[in-house]
Amino acid sequence: MKVLGIGNAIVDVICKIEDSFLTENNLTKSTMKLVDETEFKKLLSNLKIKETIAGGSVANSIVGLSQLGNPVSFIGKINDDELGNKYEKSLTNEKVKYCYQKKKETIPTGTCLILITPDSERTMCTFLGIAGKVSANDIDENAVKNSELVFLEGYLWDEGEPKTAFDKAISLSKKTAMTLSDKFCVERHKKSFLDLLINKLDITFANEQEILSLIDAKNFDEVISFAKQLRKLIIITRSDKGSIAIQKNEVVECNSKKDLRIVDLTGAGDLFAAGFLHGHVNNLSLKESLEKGTEMASKIIQKIGARLN
Repeated sequence: MKVLGIGNAIVDVICKIEDSFLTENNLTKSTMKLVDETEFKKLLSNLKIKETIAGGSVANSIVGLSQLGNPVSFIGKINDDELGNKYEKSLTNEKVKYCYQKKKETIPTGTCLILITPDSERTMCTFLGIAGKVSANDIDENAVKNSELVFLEGYLWDEGEPKTAFDKAISLSKKTAMTLSDKFCVERHKKSFLDLLINKLDITFANEQEILSLIDAKNFDEVISFAKQLRKLIIITRSDKGSIAIQKNEVVECNSKKDLRIVDLTGAGDLFAAGFLHGHVNNLSLKESLEKGTEMASKIIQKIGARLN
């Protein structure tokens, strides 16, 4: 395998709604809210499901890599329930090898309700379920050893329990990459993330806000000098300022694409990572890898959802 992803296995349940549904359920448009199982079931009982897709940040990246022709696999925890079965089928339909043996659990498969209003805005309600309970026992040792690169999800660390899974995967892997996922994740786990970045990871993906927060930098010049001293590969996305890769003393920049008809920003970072990693595992230059990441991100933000057709 070229790349093995380890992340939150979340089923995206897409529903079209009227604005009144948000008001009736005290939901704020265009935000993401974490809900418990009771609230999730209550919301779902009043909705008509349009589509279900295997989601989660790193899973989105892995599907992107598969669509670019790379042999890939994924580990994420699901329950042996209806949504869990749909999750597995959705991934295998995208030619992703699923390296997790699901079993009957007391906690359901993680789910994200994506509520689309007539103005194309997306409001999300996420029930993490079993997704955040990945442990060292869930890591398929052969899958890790037989992959050129293991790609980890910062969101997953956020749950606390999967630390042992991360440690096991990193210790067995030939090369490891991780996405910092979210500024709030970074702020909650600054010490752990910094330790991973400095001592354990080969490649780190971050956006500008995440990396500034992680190293308490006052400006972007401080980020560049920090990354140069680190002598690892750091890839940073900077919205309309494009993206940058820093490896030892090499600093490579790539402009963002202009005049795009932006529909939905969901999955932009995930698909950028897919494009960059495609370049990396196929021995393209840093510049070519950044360009591939930019191309993938620019395609996904011009359509609804985090899947390219």
